[in-house]
Amino acid sequence: MSSITLLAHAKINLTLDVVRRLPNGYHEVDMILQSLSLADEVTLTALPEEPGVIRLTVENPEAPGEDIPADARNLACRAAALLAEDHAFPAGLSIRLVKHVPAAAGLAGGSADAAAVLAGTNRLFSLGLTEEELAAYGVRLGADIPFCLTGGTRRARGIGEKLEVLPAMPACTILLAKPAEGVSTAAVYGALSIGTRPPYPHVATEDACKALREGDLEALCGACGNLLQEVTQPMLPVIGELAEHMKEHGALAALMSGSGPTVYGIFTDAEAAGEAARSLPEGIRRAVTAPAAAGLSLAAGPGRSTT
Repeated sequence: MSSITLLAHAKINLTLDVVRRLPNGYHEVDMILQSLSLADEVTLTALPEEPGVIRLTVENPEAPGEDIPADARNLACRAAALLAEDHAFPAGLSIRLVKHVPAAAGLAGGSADAAAVLAGTNRLFSLGLTEEELAAYGVRLGADIPFCLTGGTRRARGIGEKLEVLPAMPACTILLAKPAEGVSTAAVYGALSIGTRPPYPHVATEDACKALREGDLEALCGACGNLLQEVTQPMLPVIGELAEHMKEHGALAALMSGSGPTVYGIFTDAEAAGEAARSLPEGIRRAVTAPAAAGLSLAAGPGRSTT
């Protein structure tokens, strides 16, 4: 095999609760993560004539103005370099990212790309690493990467690396809406004062797990919650406006993913989701998607893999 193309799937947080701040500065979380069909394309190609080279190119056809670095600042490049520290690659490596997942959006696009590089390089160069070993590399780069390697529907604890498989999310349509304004994850966590809860509302993660086990979408939507929205929304009031817009158009639940700023709505009616998407204000990046069963998948078609 000289080339492989993987789809690196976005994620949303069905629930997100912050348990406590850890001595190392990280936060202990308890959350339910869900993969989406929306995905970046990550193509890895061996470069036999360029040993030791790691080259990254980024294409962003849907948002060419987004600032996505194509160098060592990018998690995809850092993932390859991390593997190369411990394993002798038989050739150089070209990484081509075609971005469809919005960047800096709370959708783990960068983490998914890094997961694809870890898993794809392992396969391309026959490194023989196990899923657990890949996850150990991933958590050194970002807490979402272990989930992105496996994906589906999982409860994540610790800093996000302790994963528990949950039943698949019931069939539905999911609308994503990302405002043009950004938000700093560090600023959001920095403004979170764990010791003052309440006022922060309880996030019903146990109720959400029960709803998933029973296949009850309506109950799941009633249990969805994101503690960080209480912090981010005052910084960006458009988050609340987008959630209300989706609910007015029939969403069973509408809330922020991760630390934001993307808002998602869960719909049983795909036509209603499409109408809600079309009626969003200008300047809002939108996508209609659905739950996915995995965090990574082989791309279909001729680019799937070559020998």
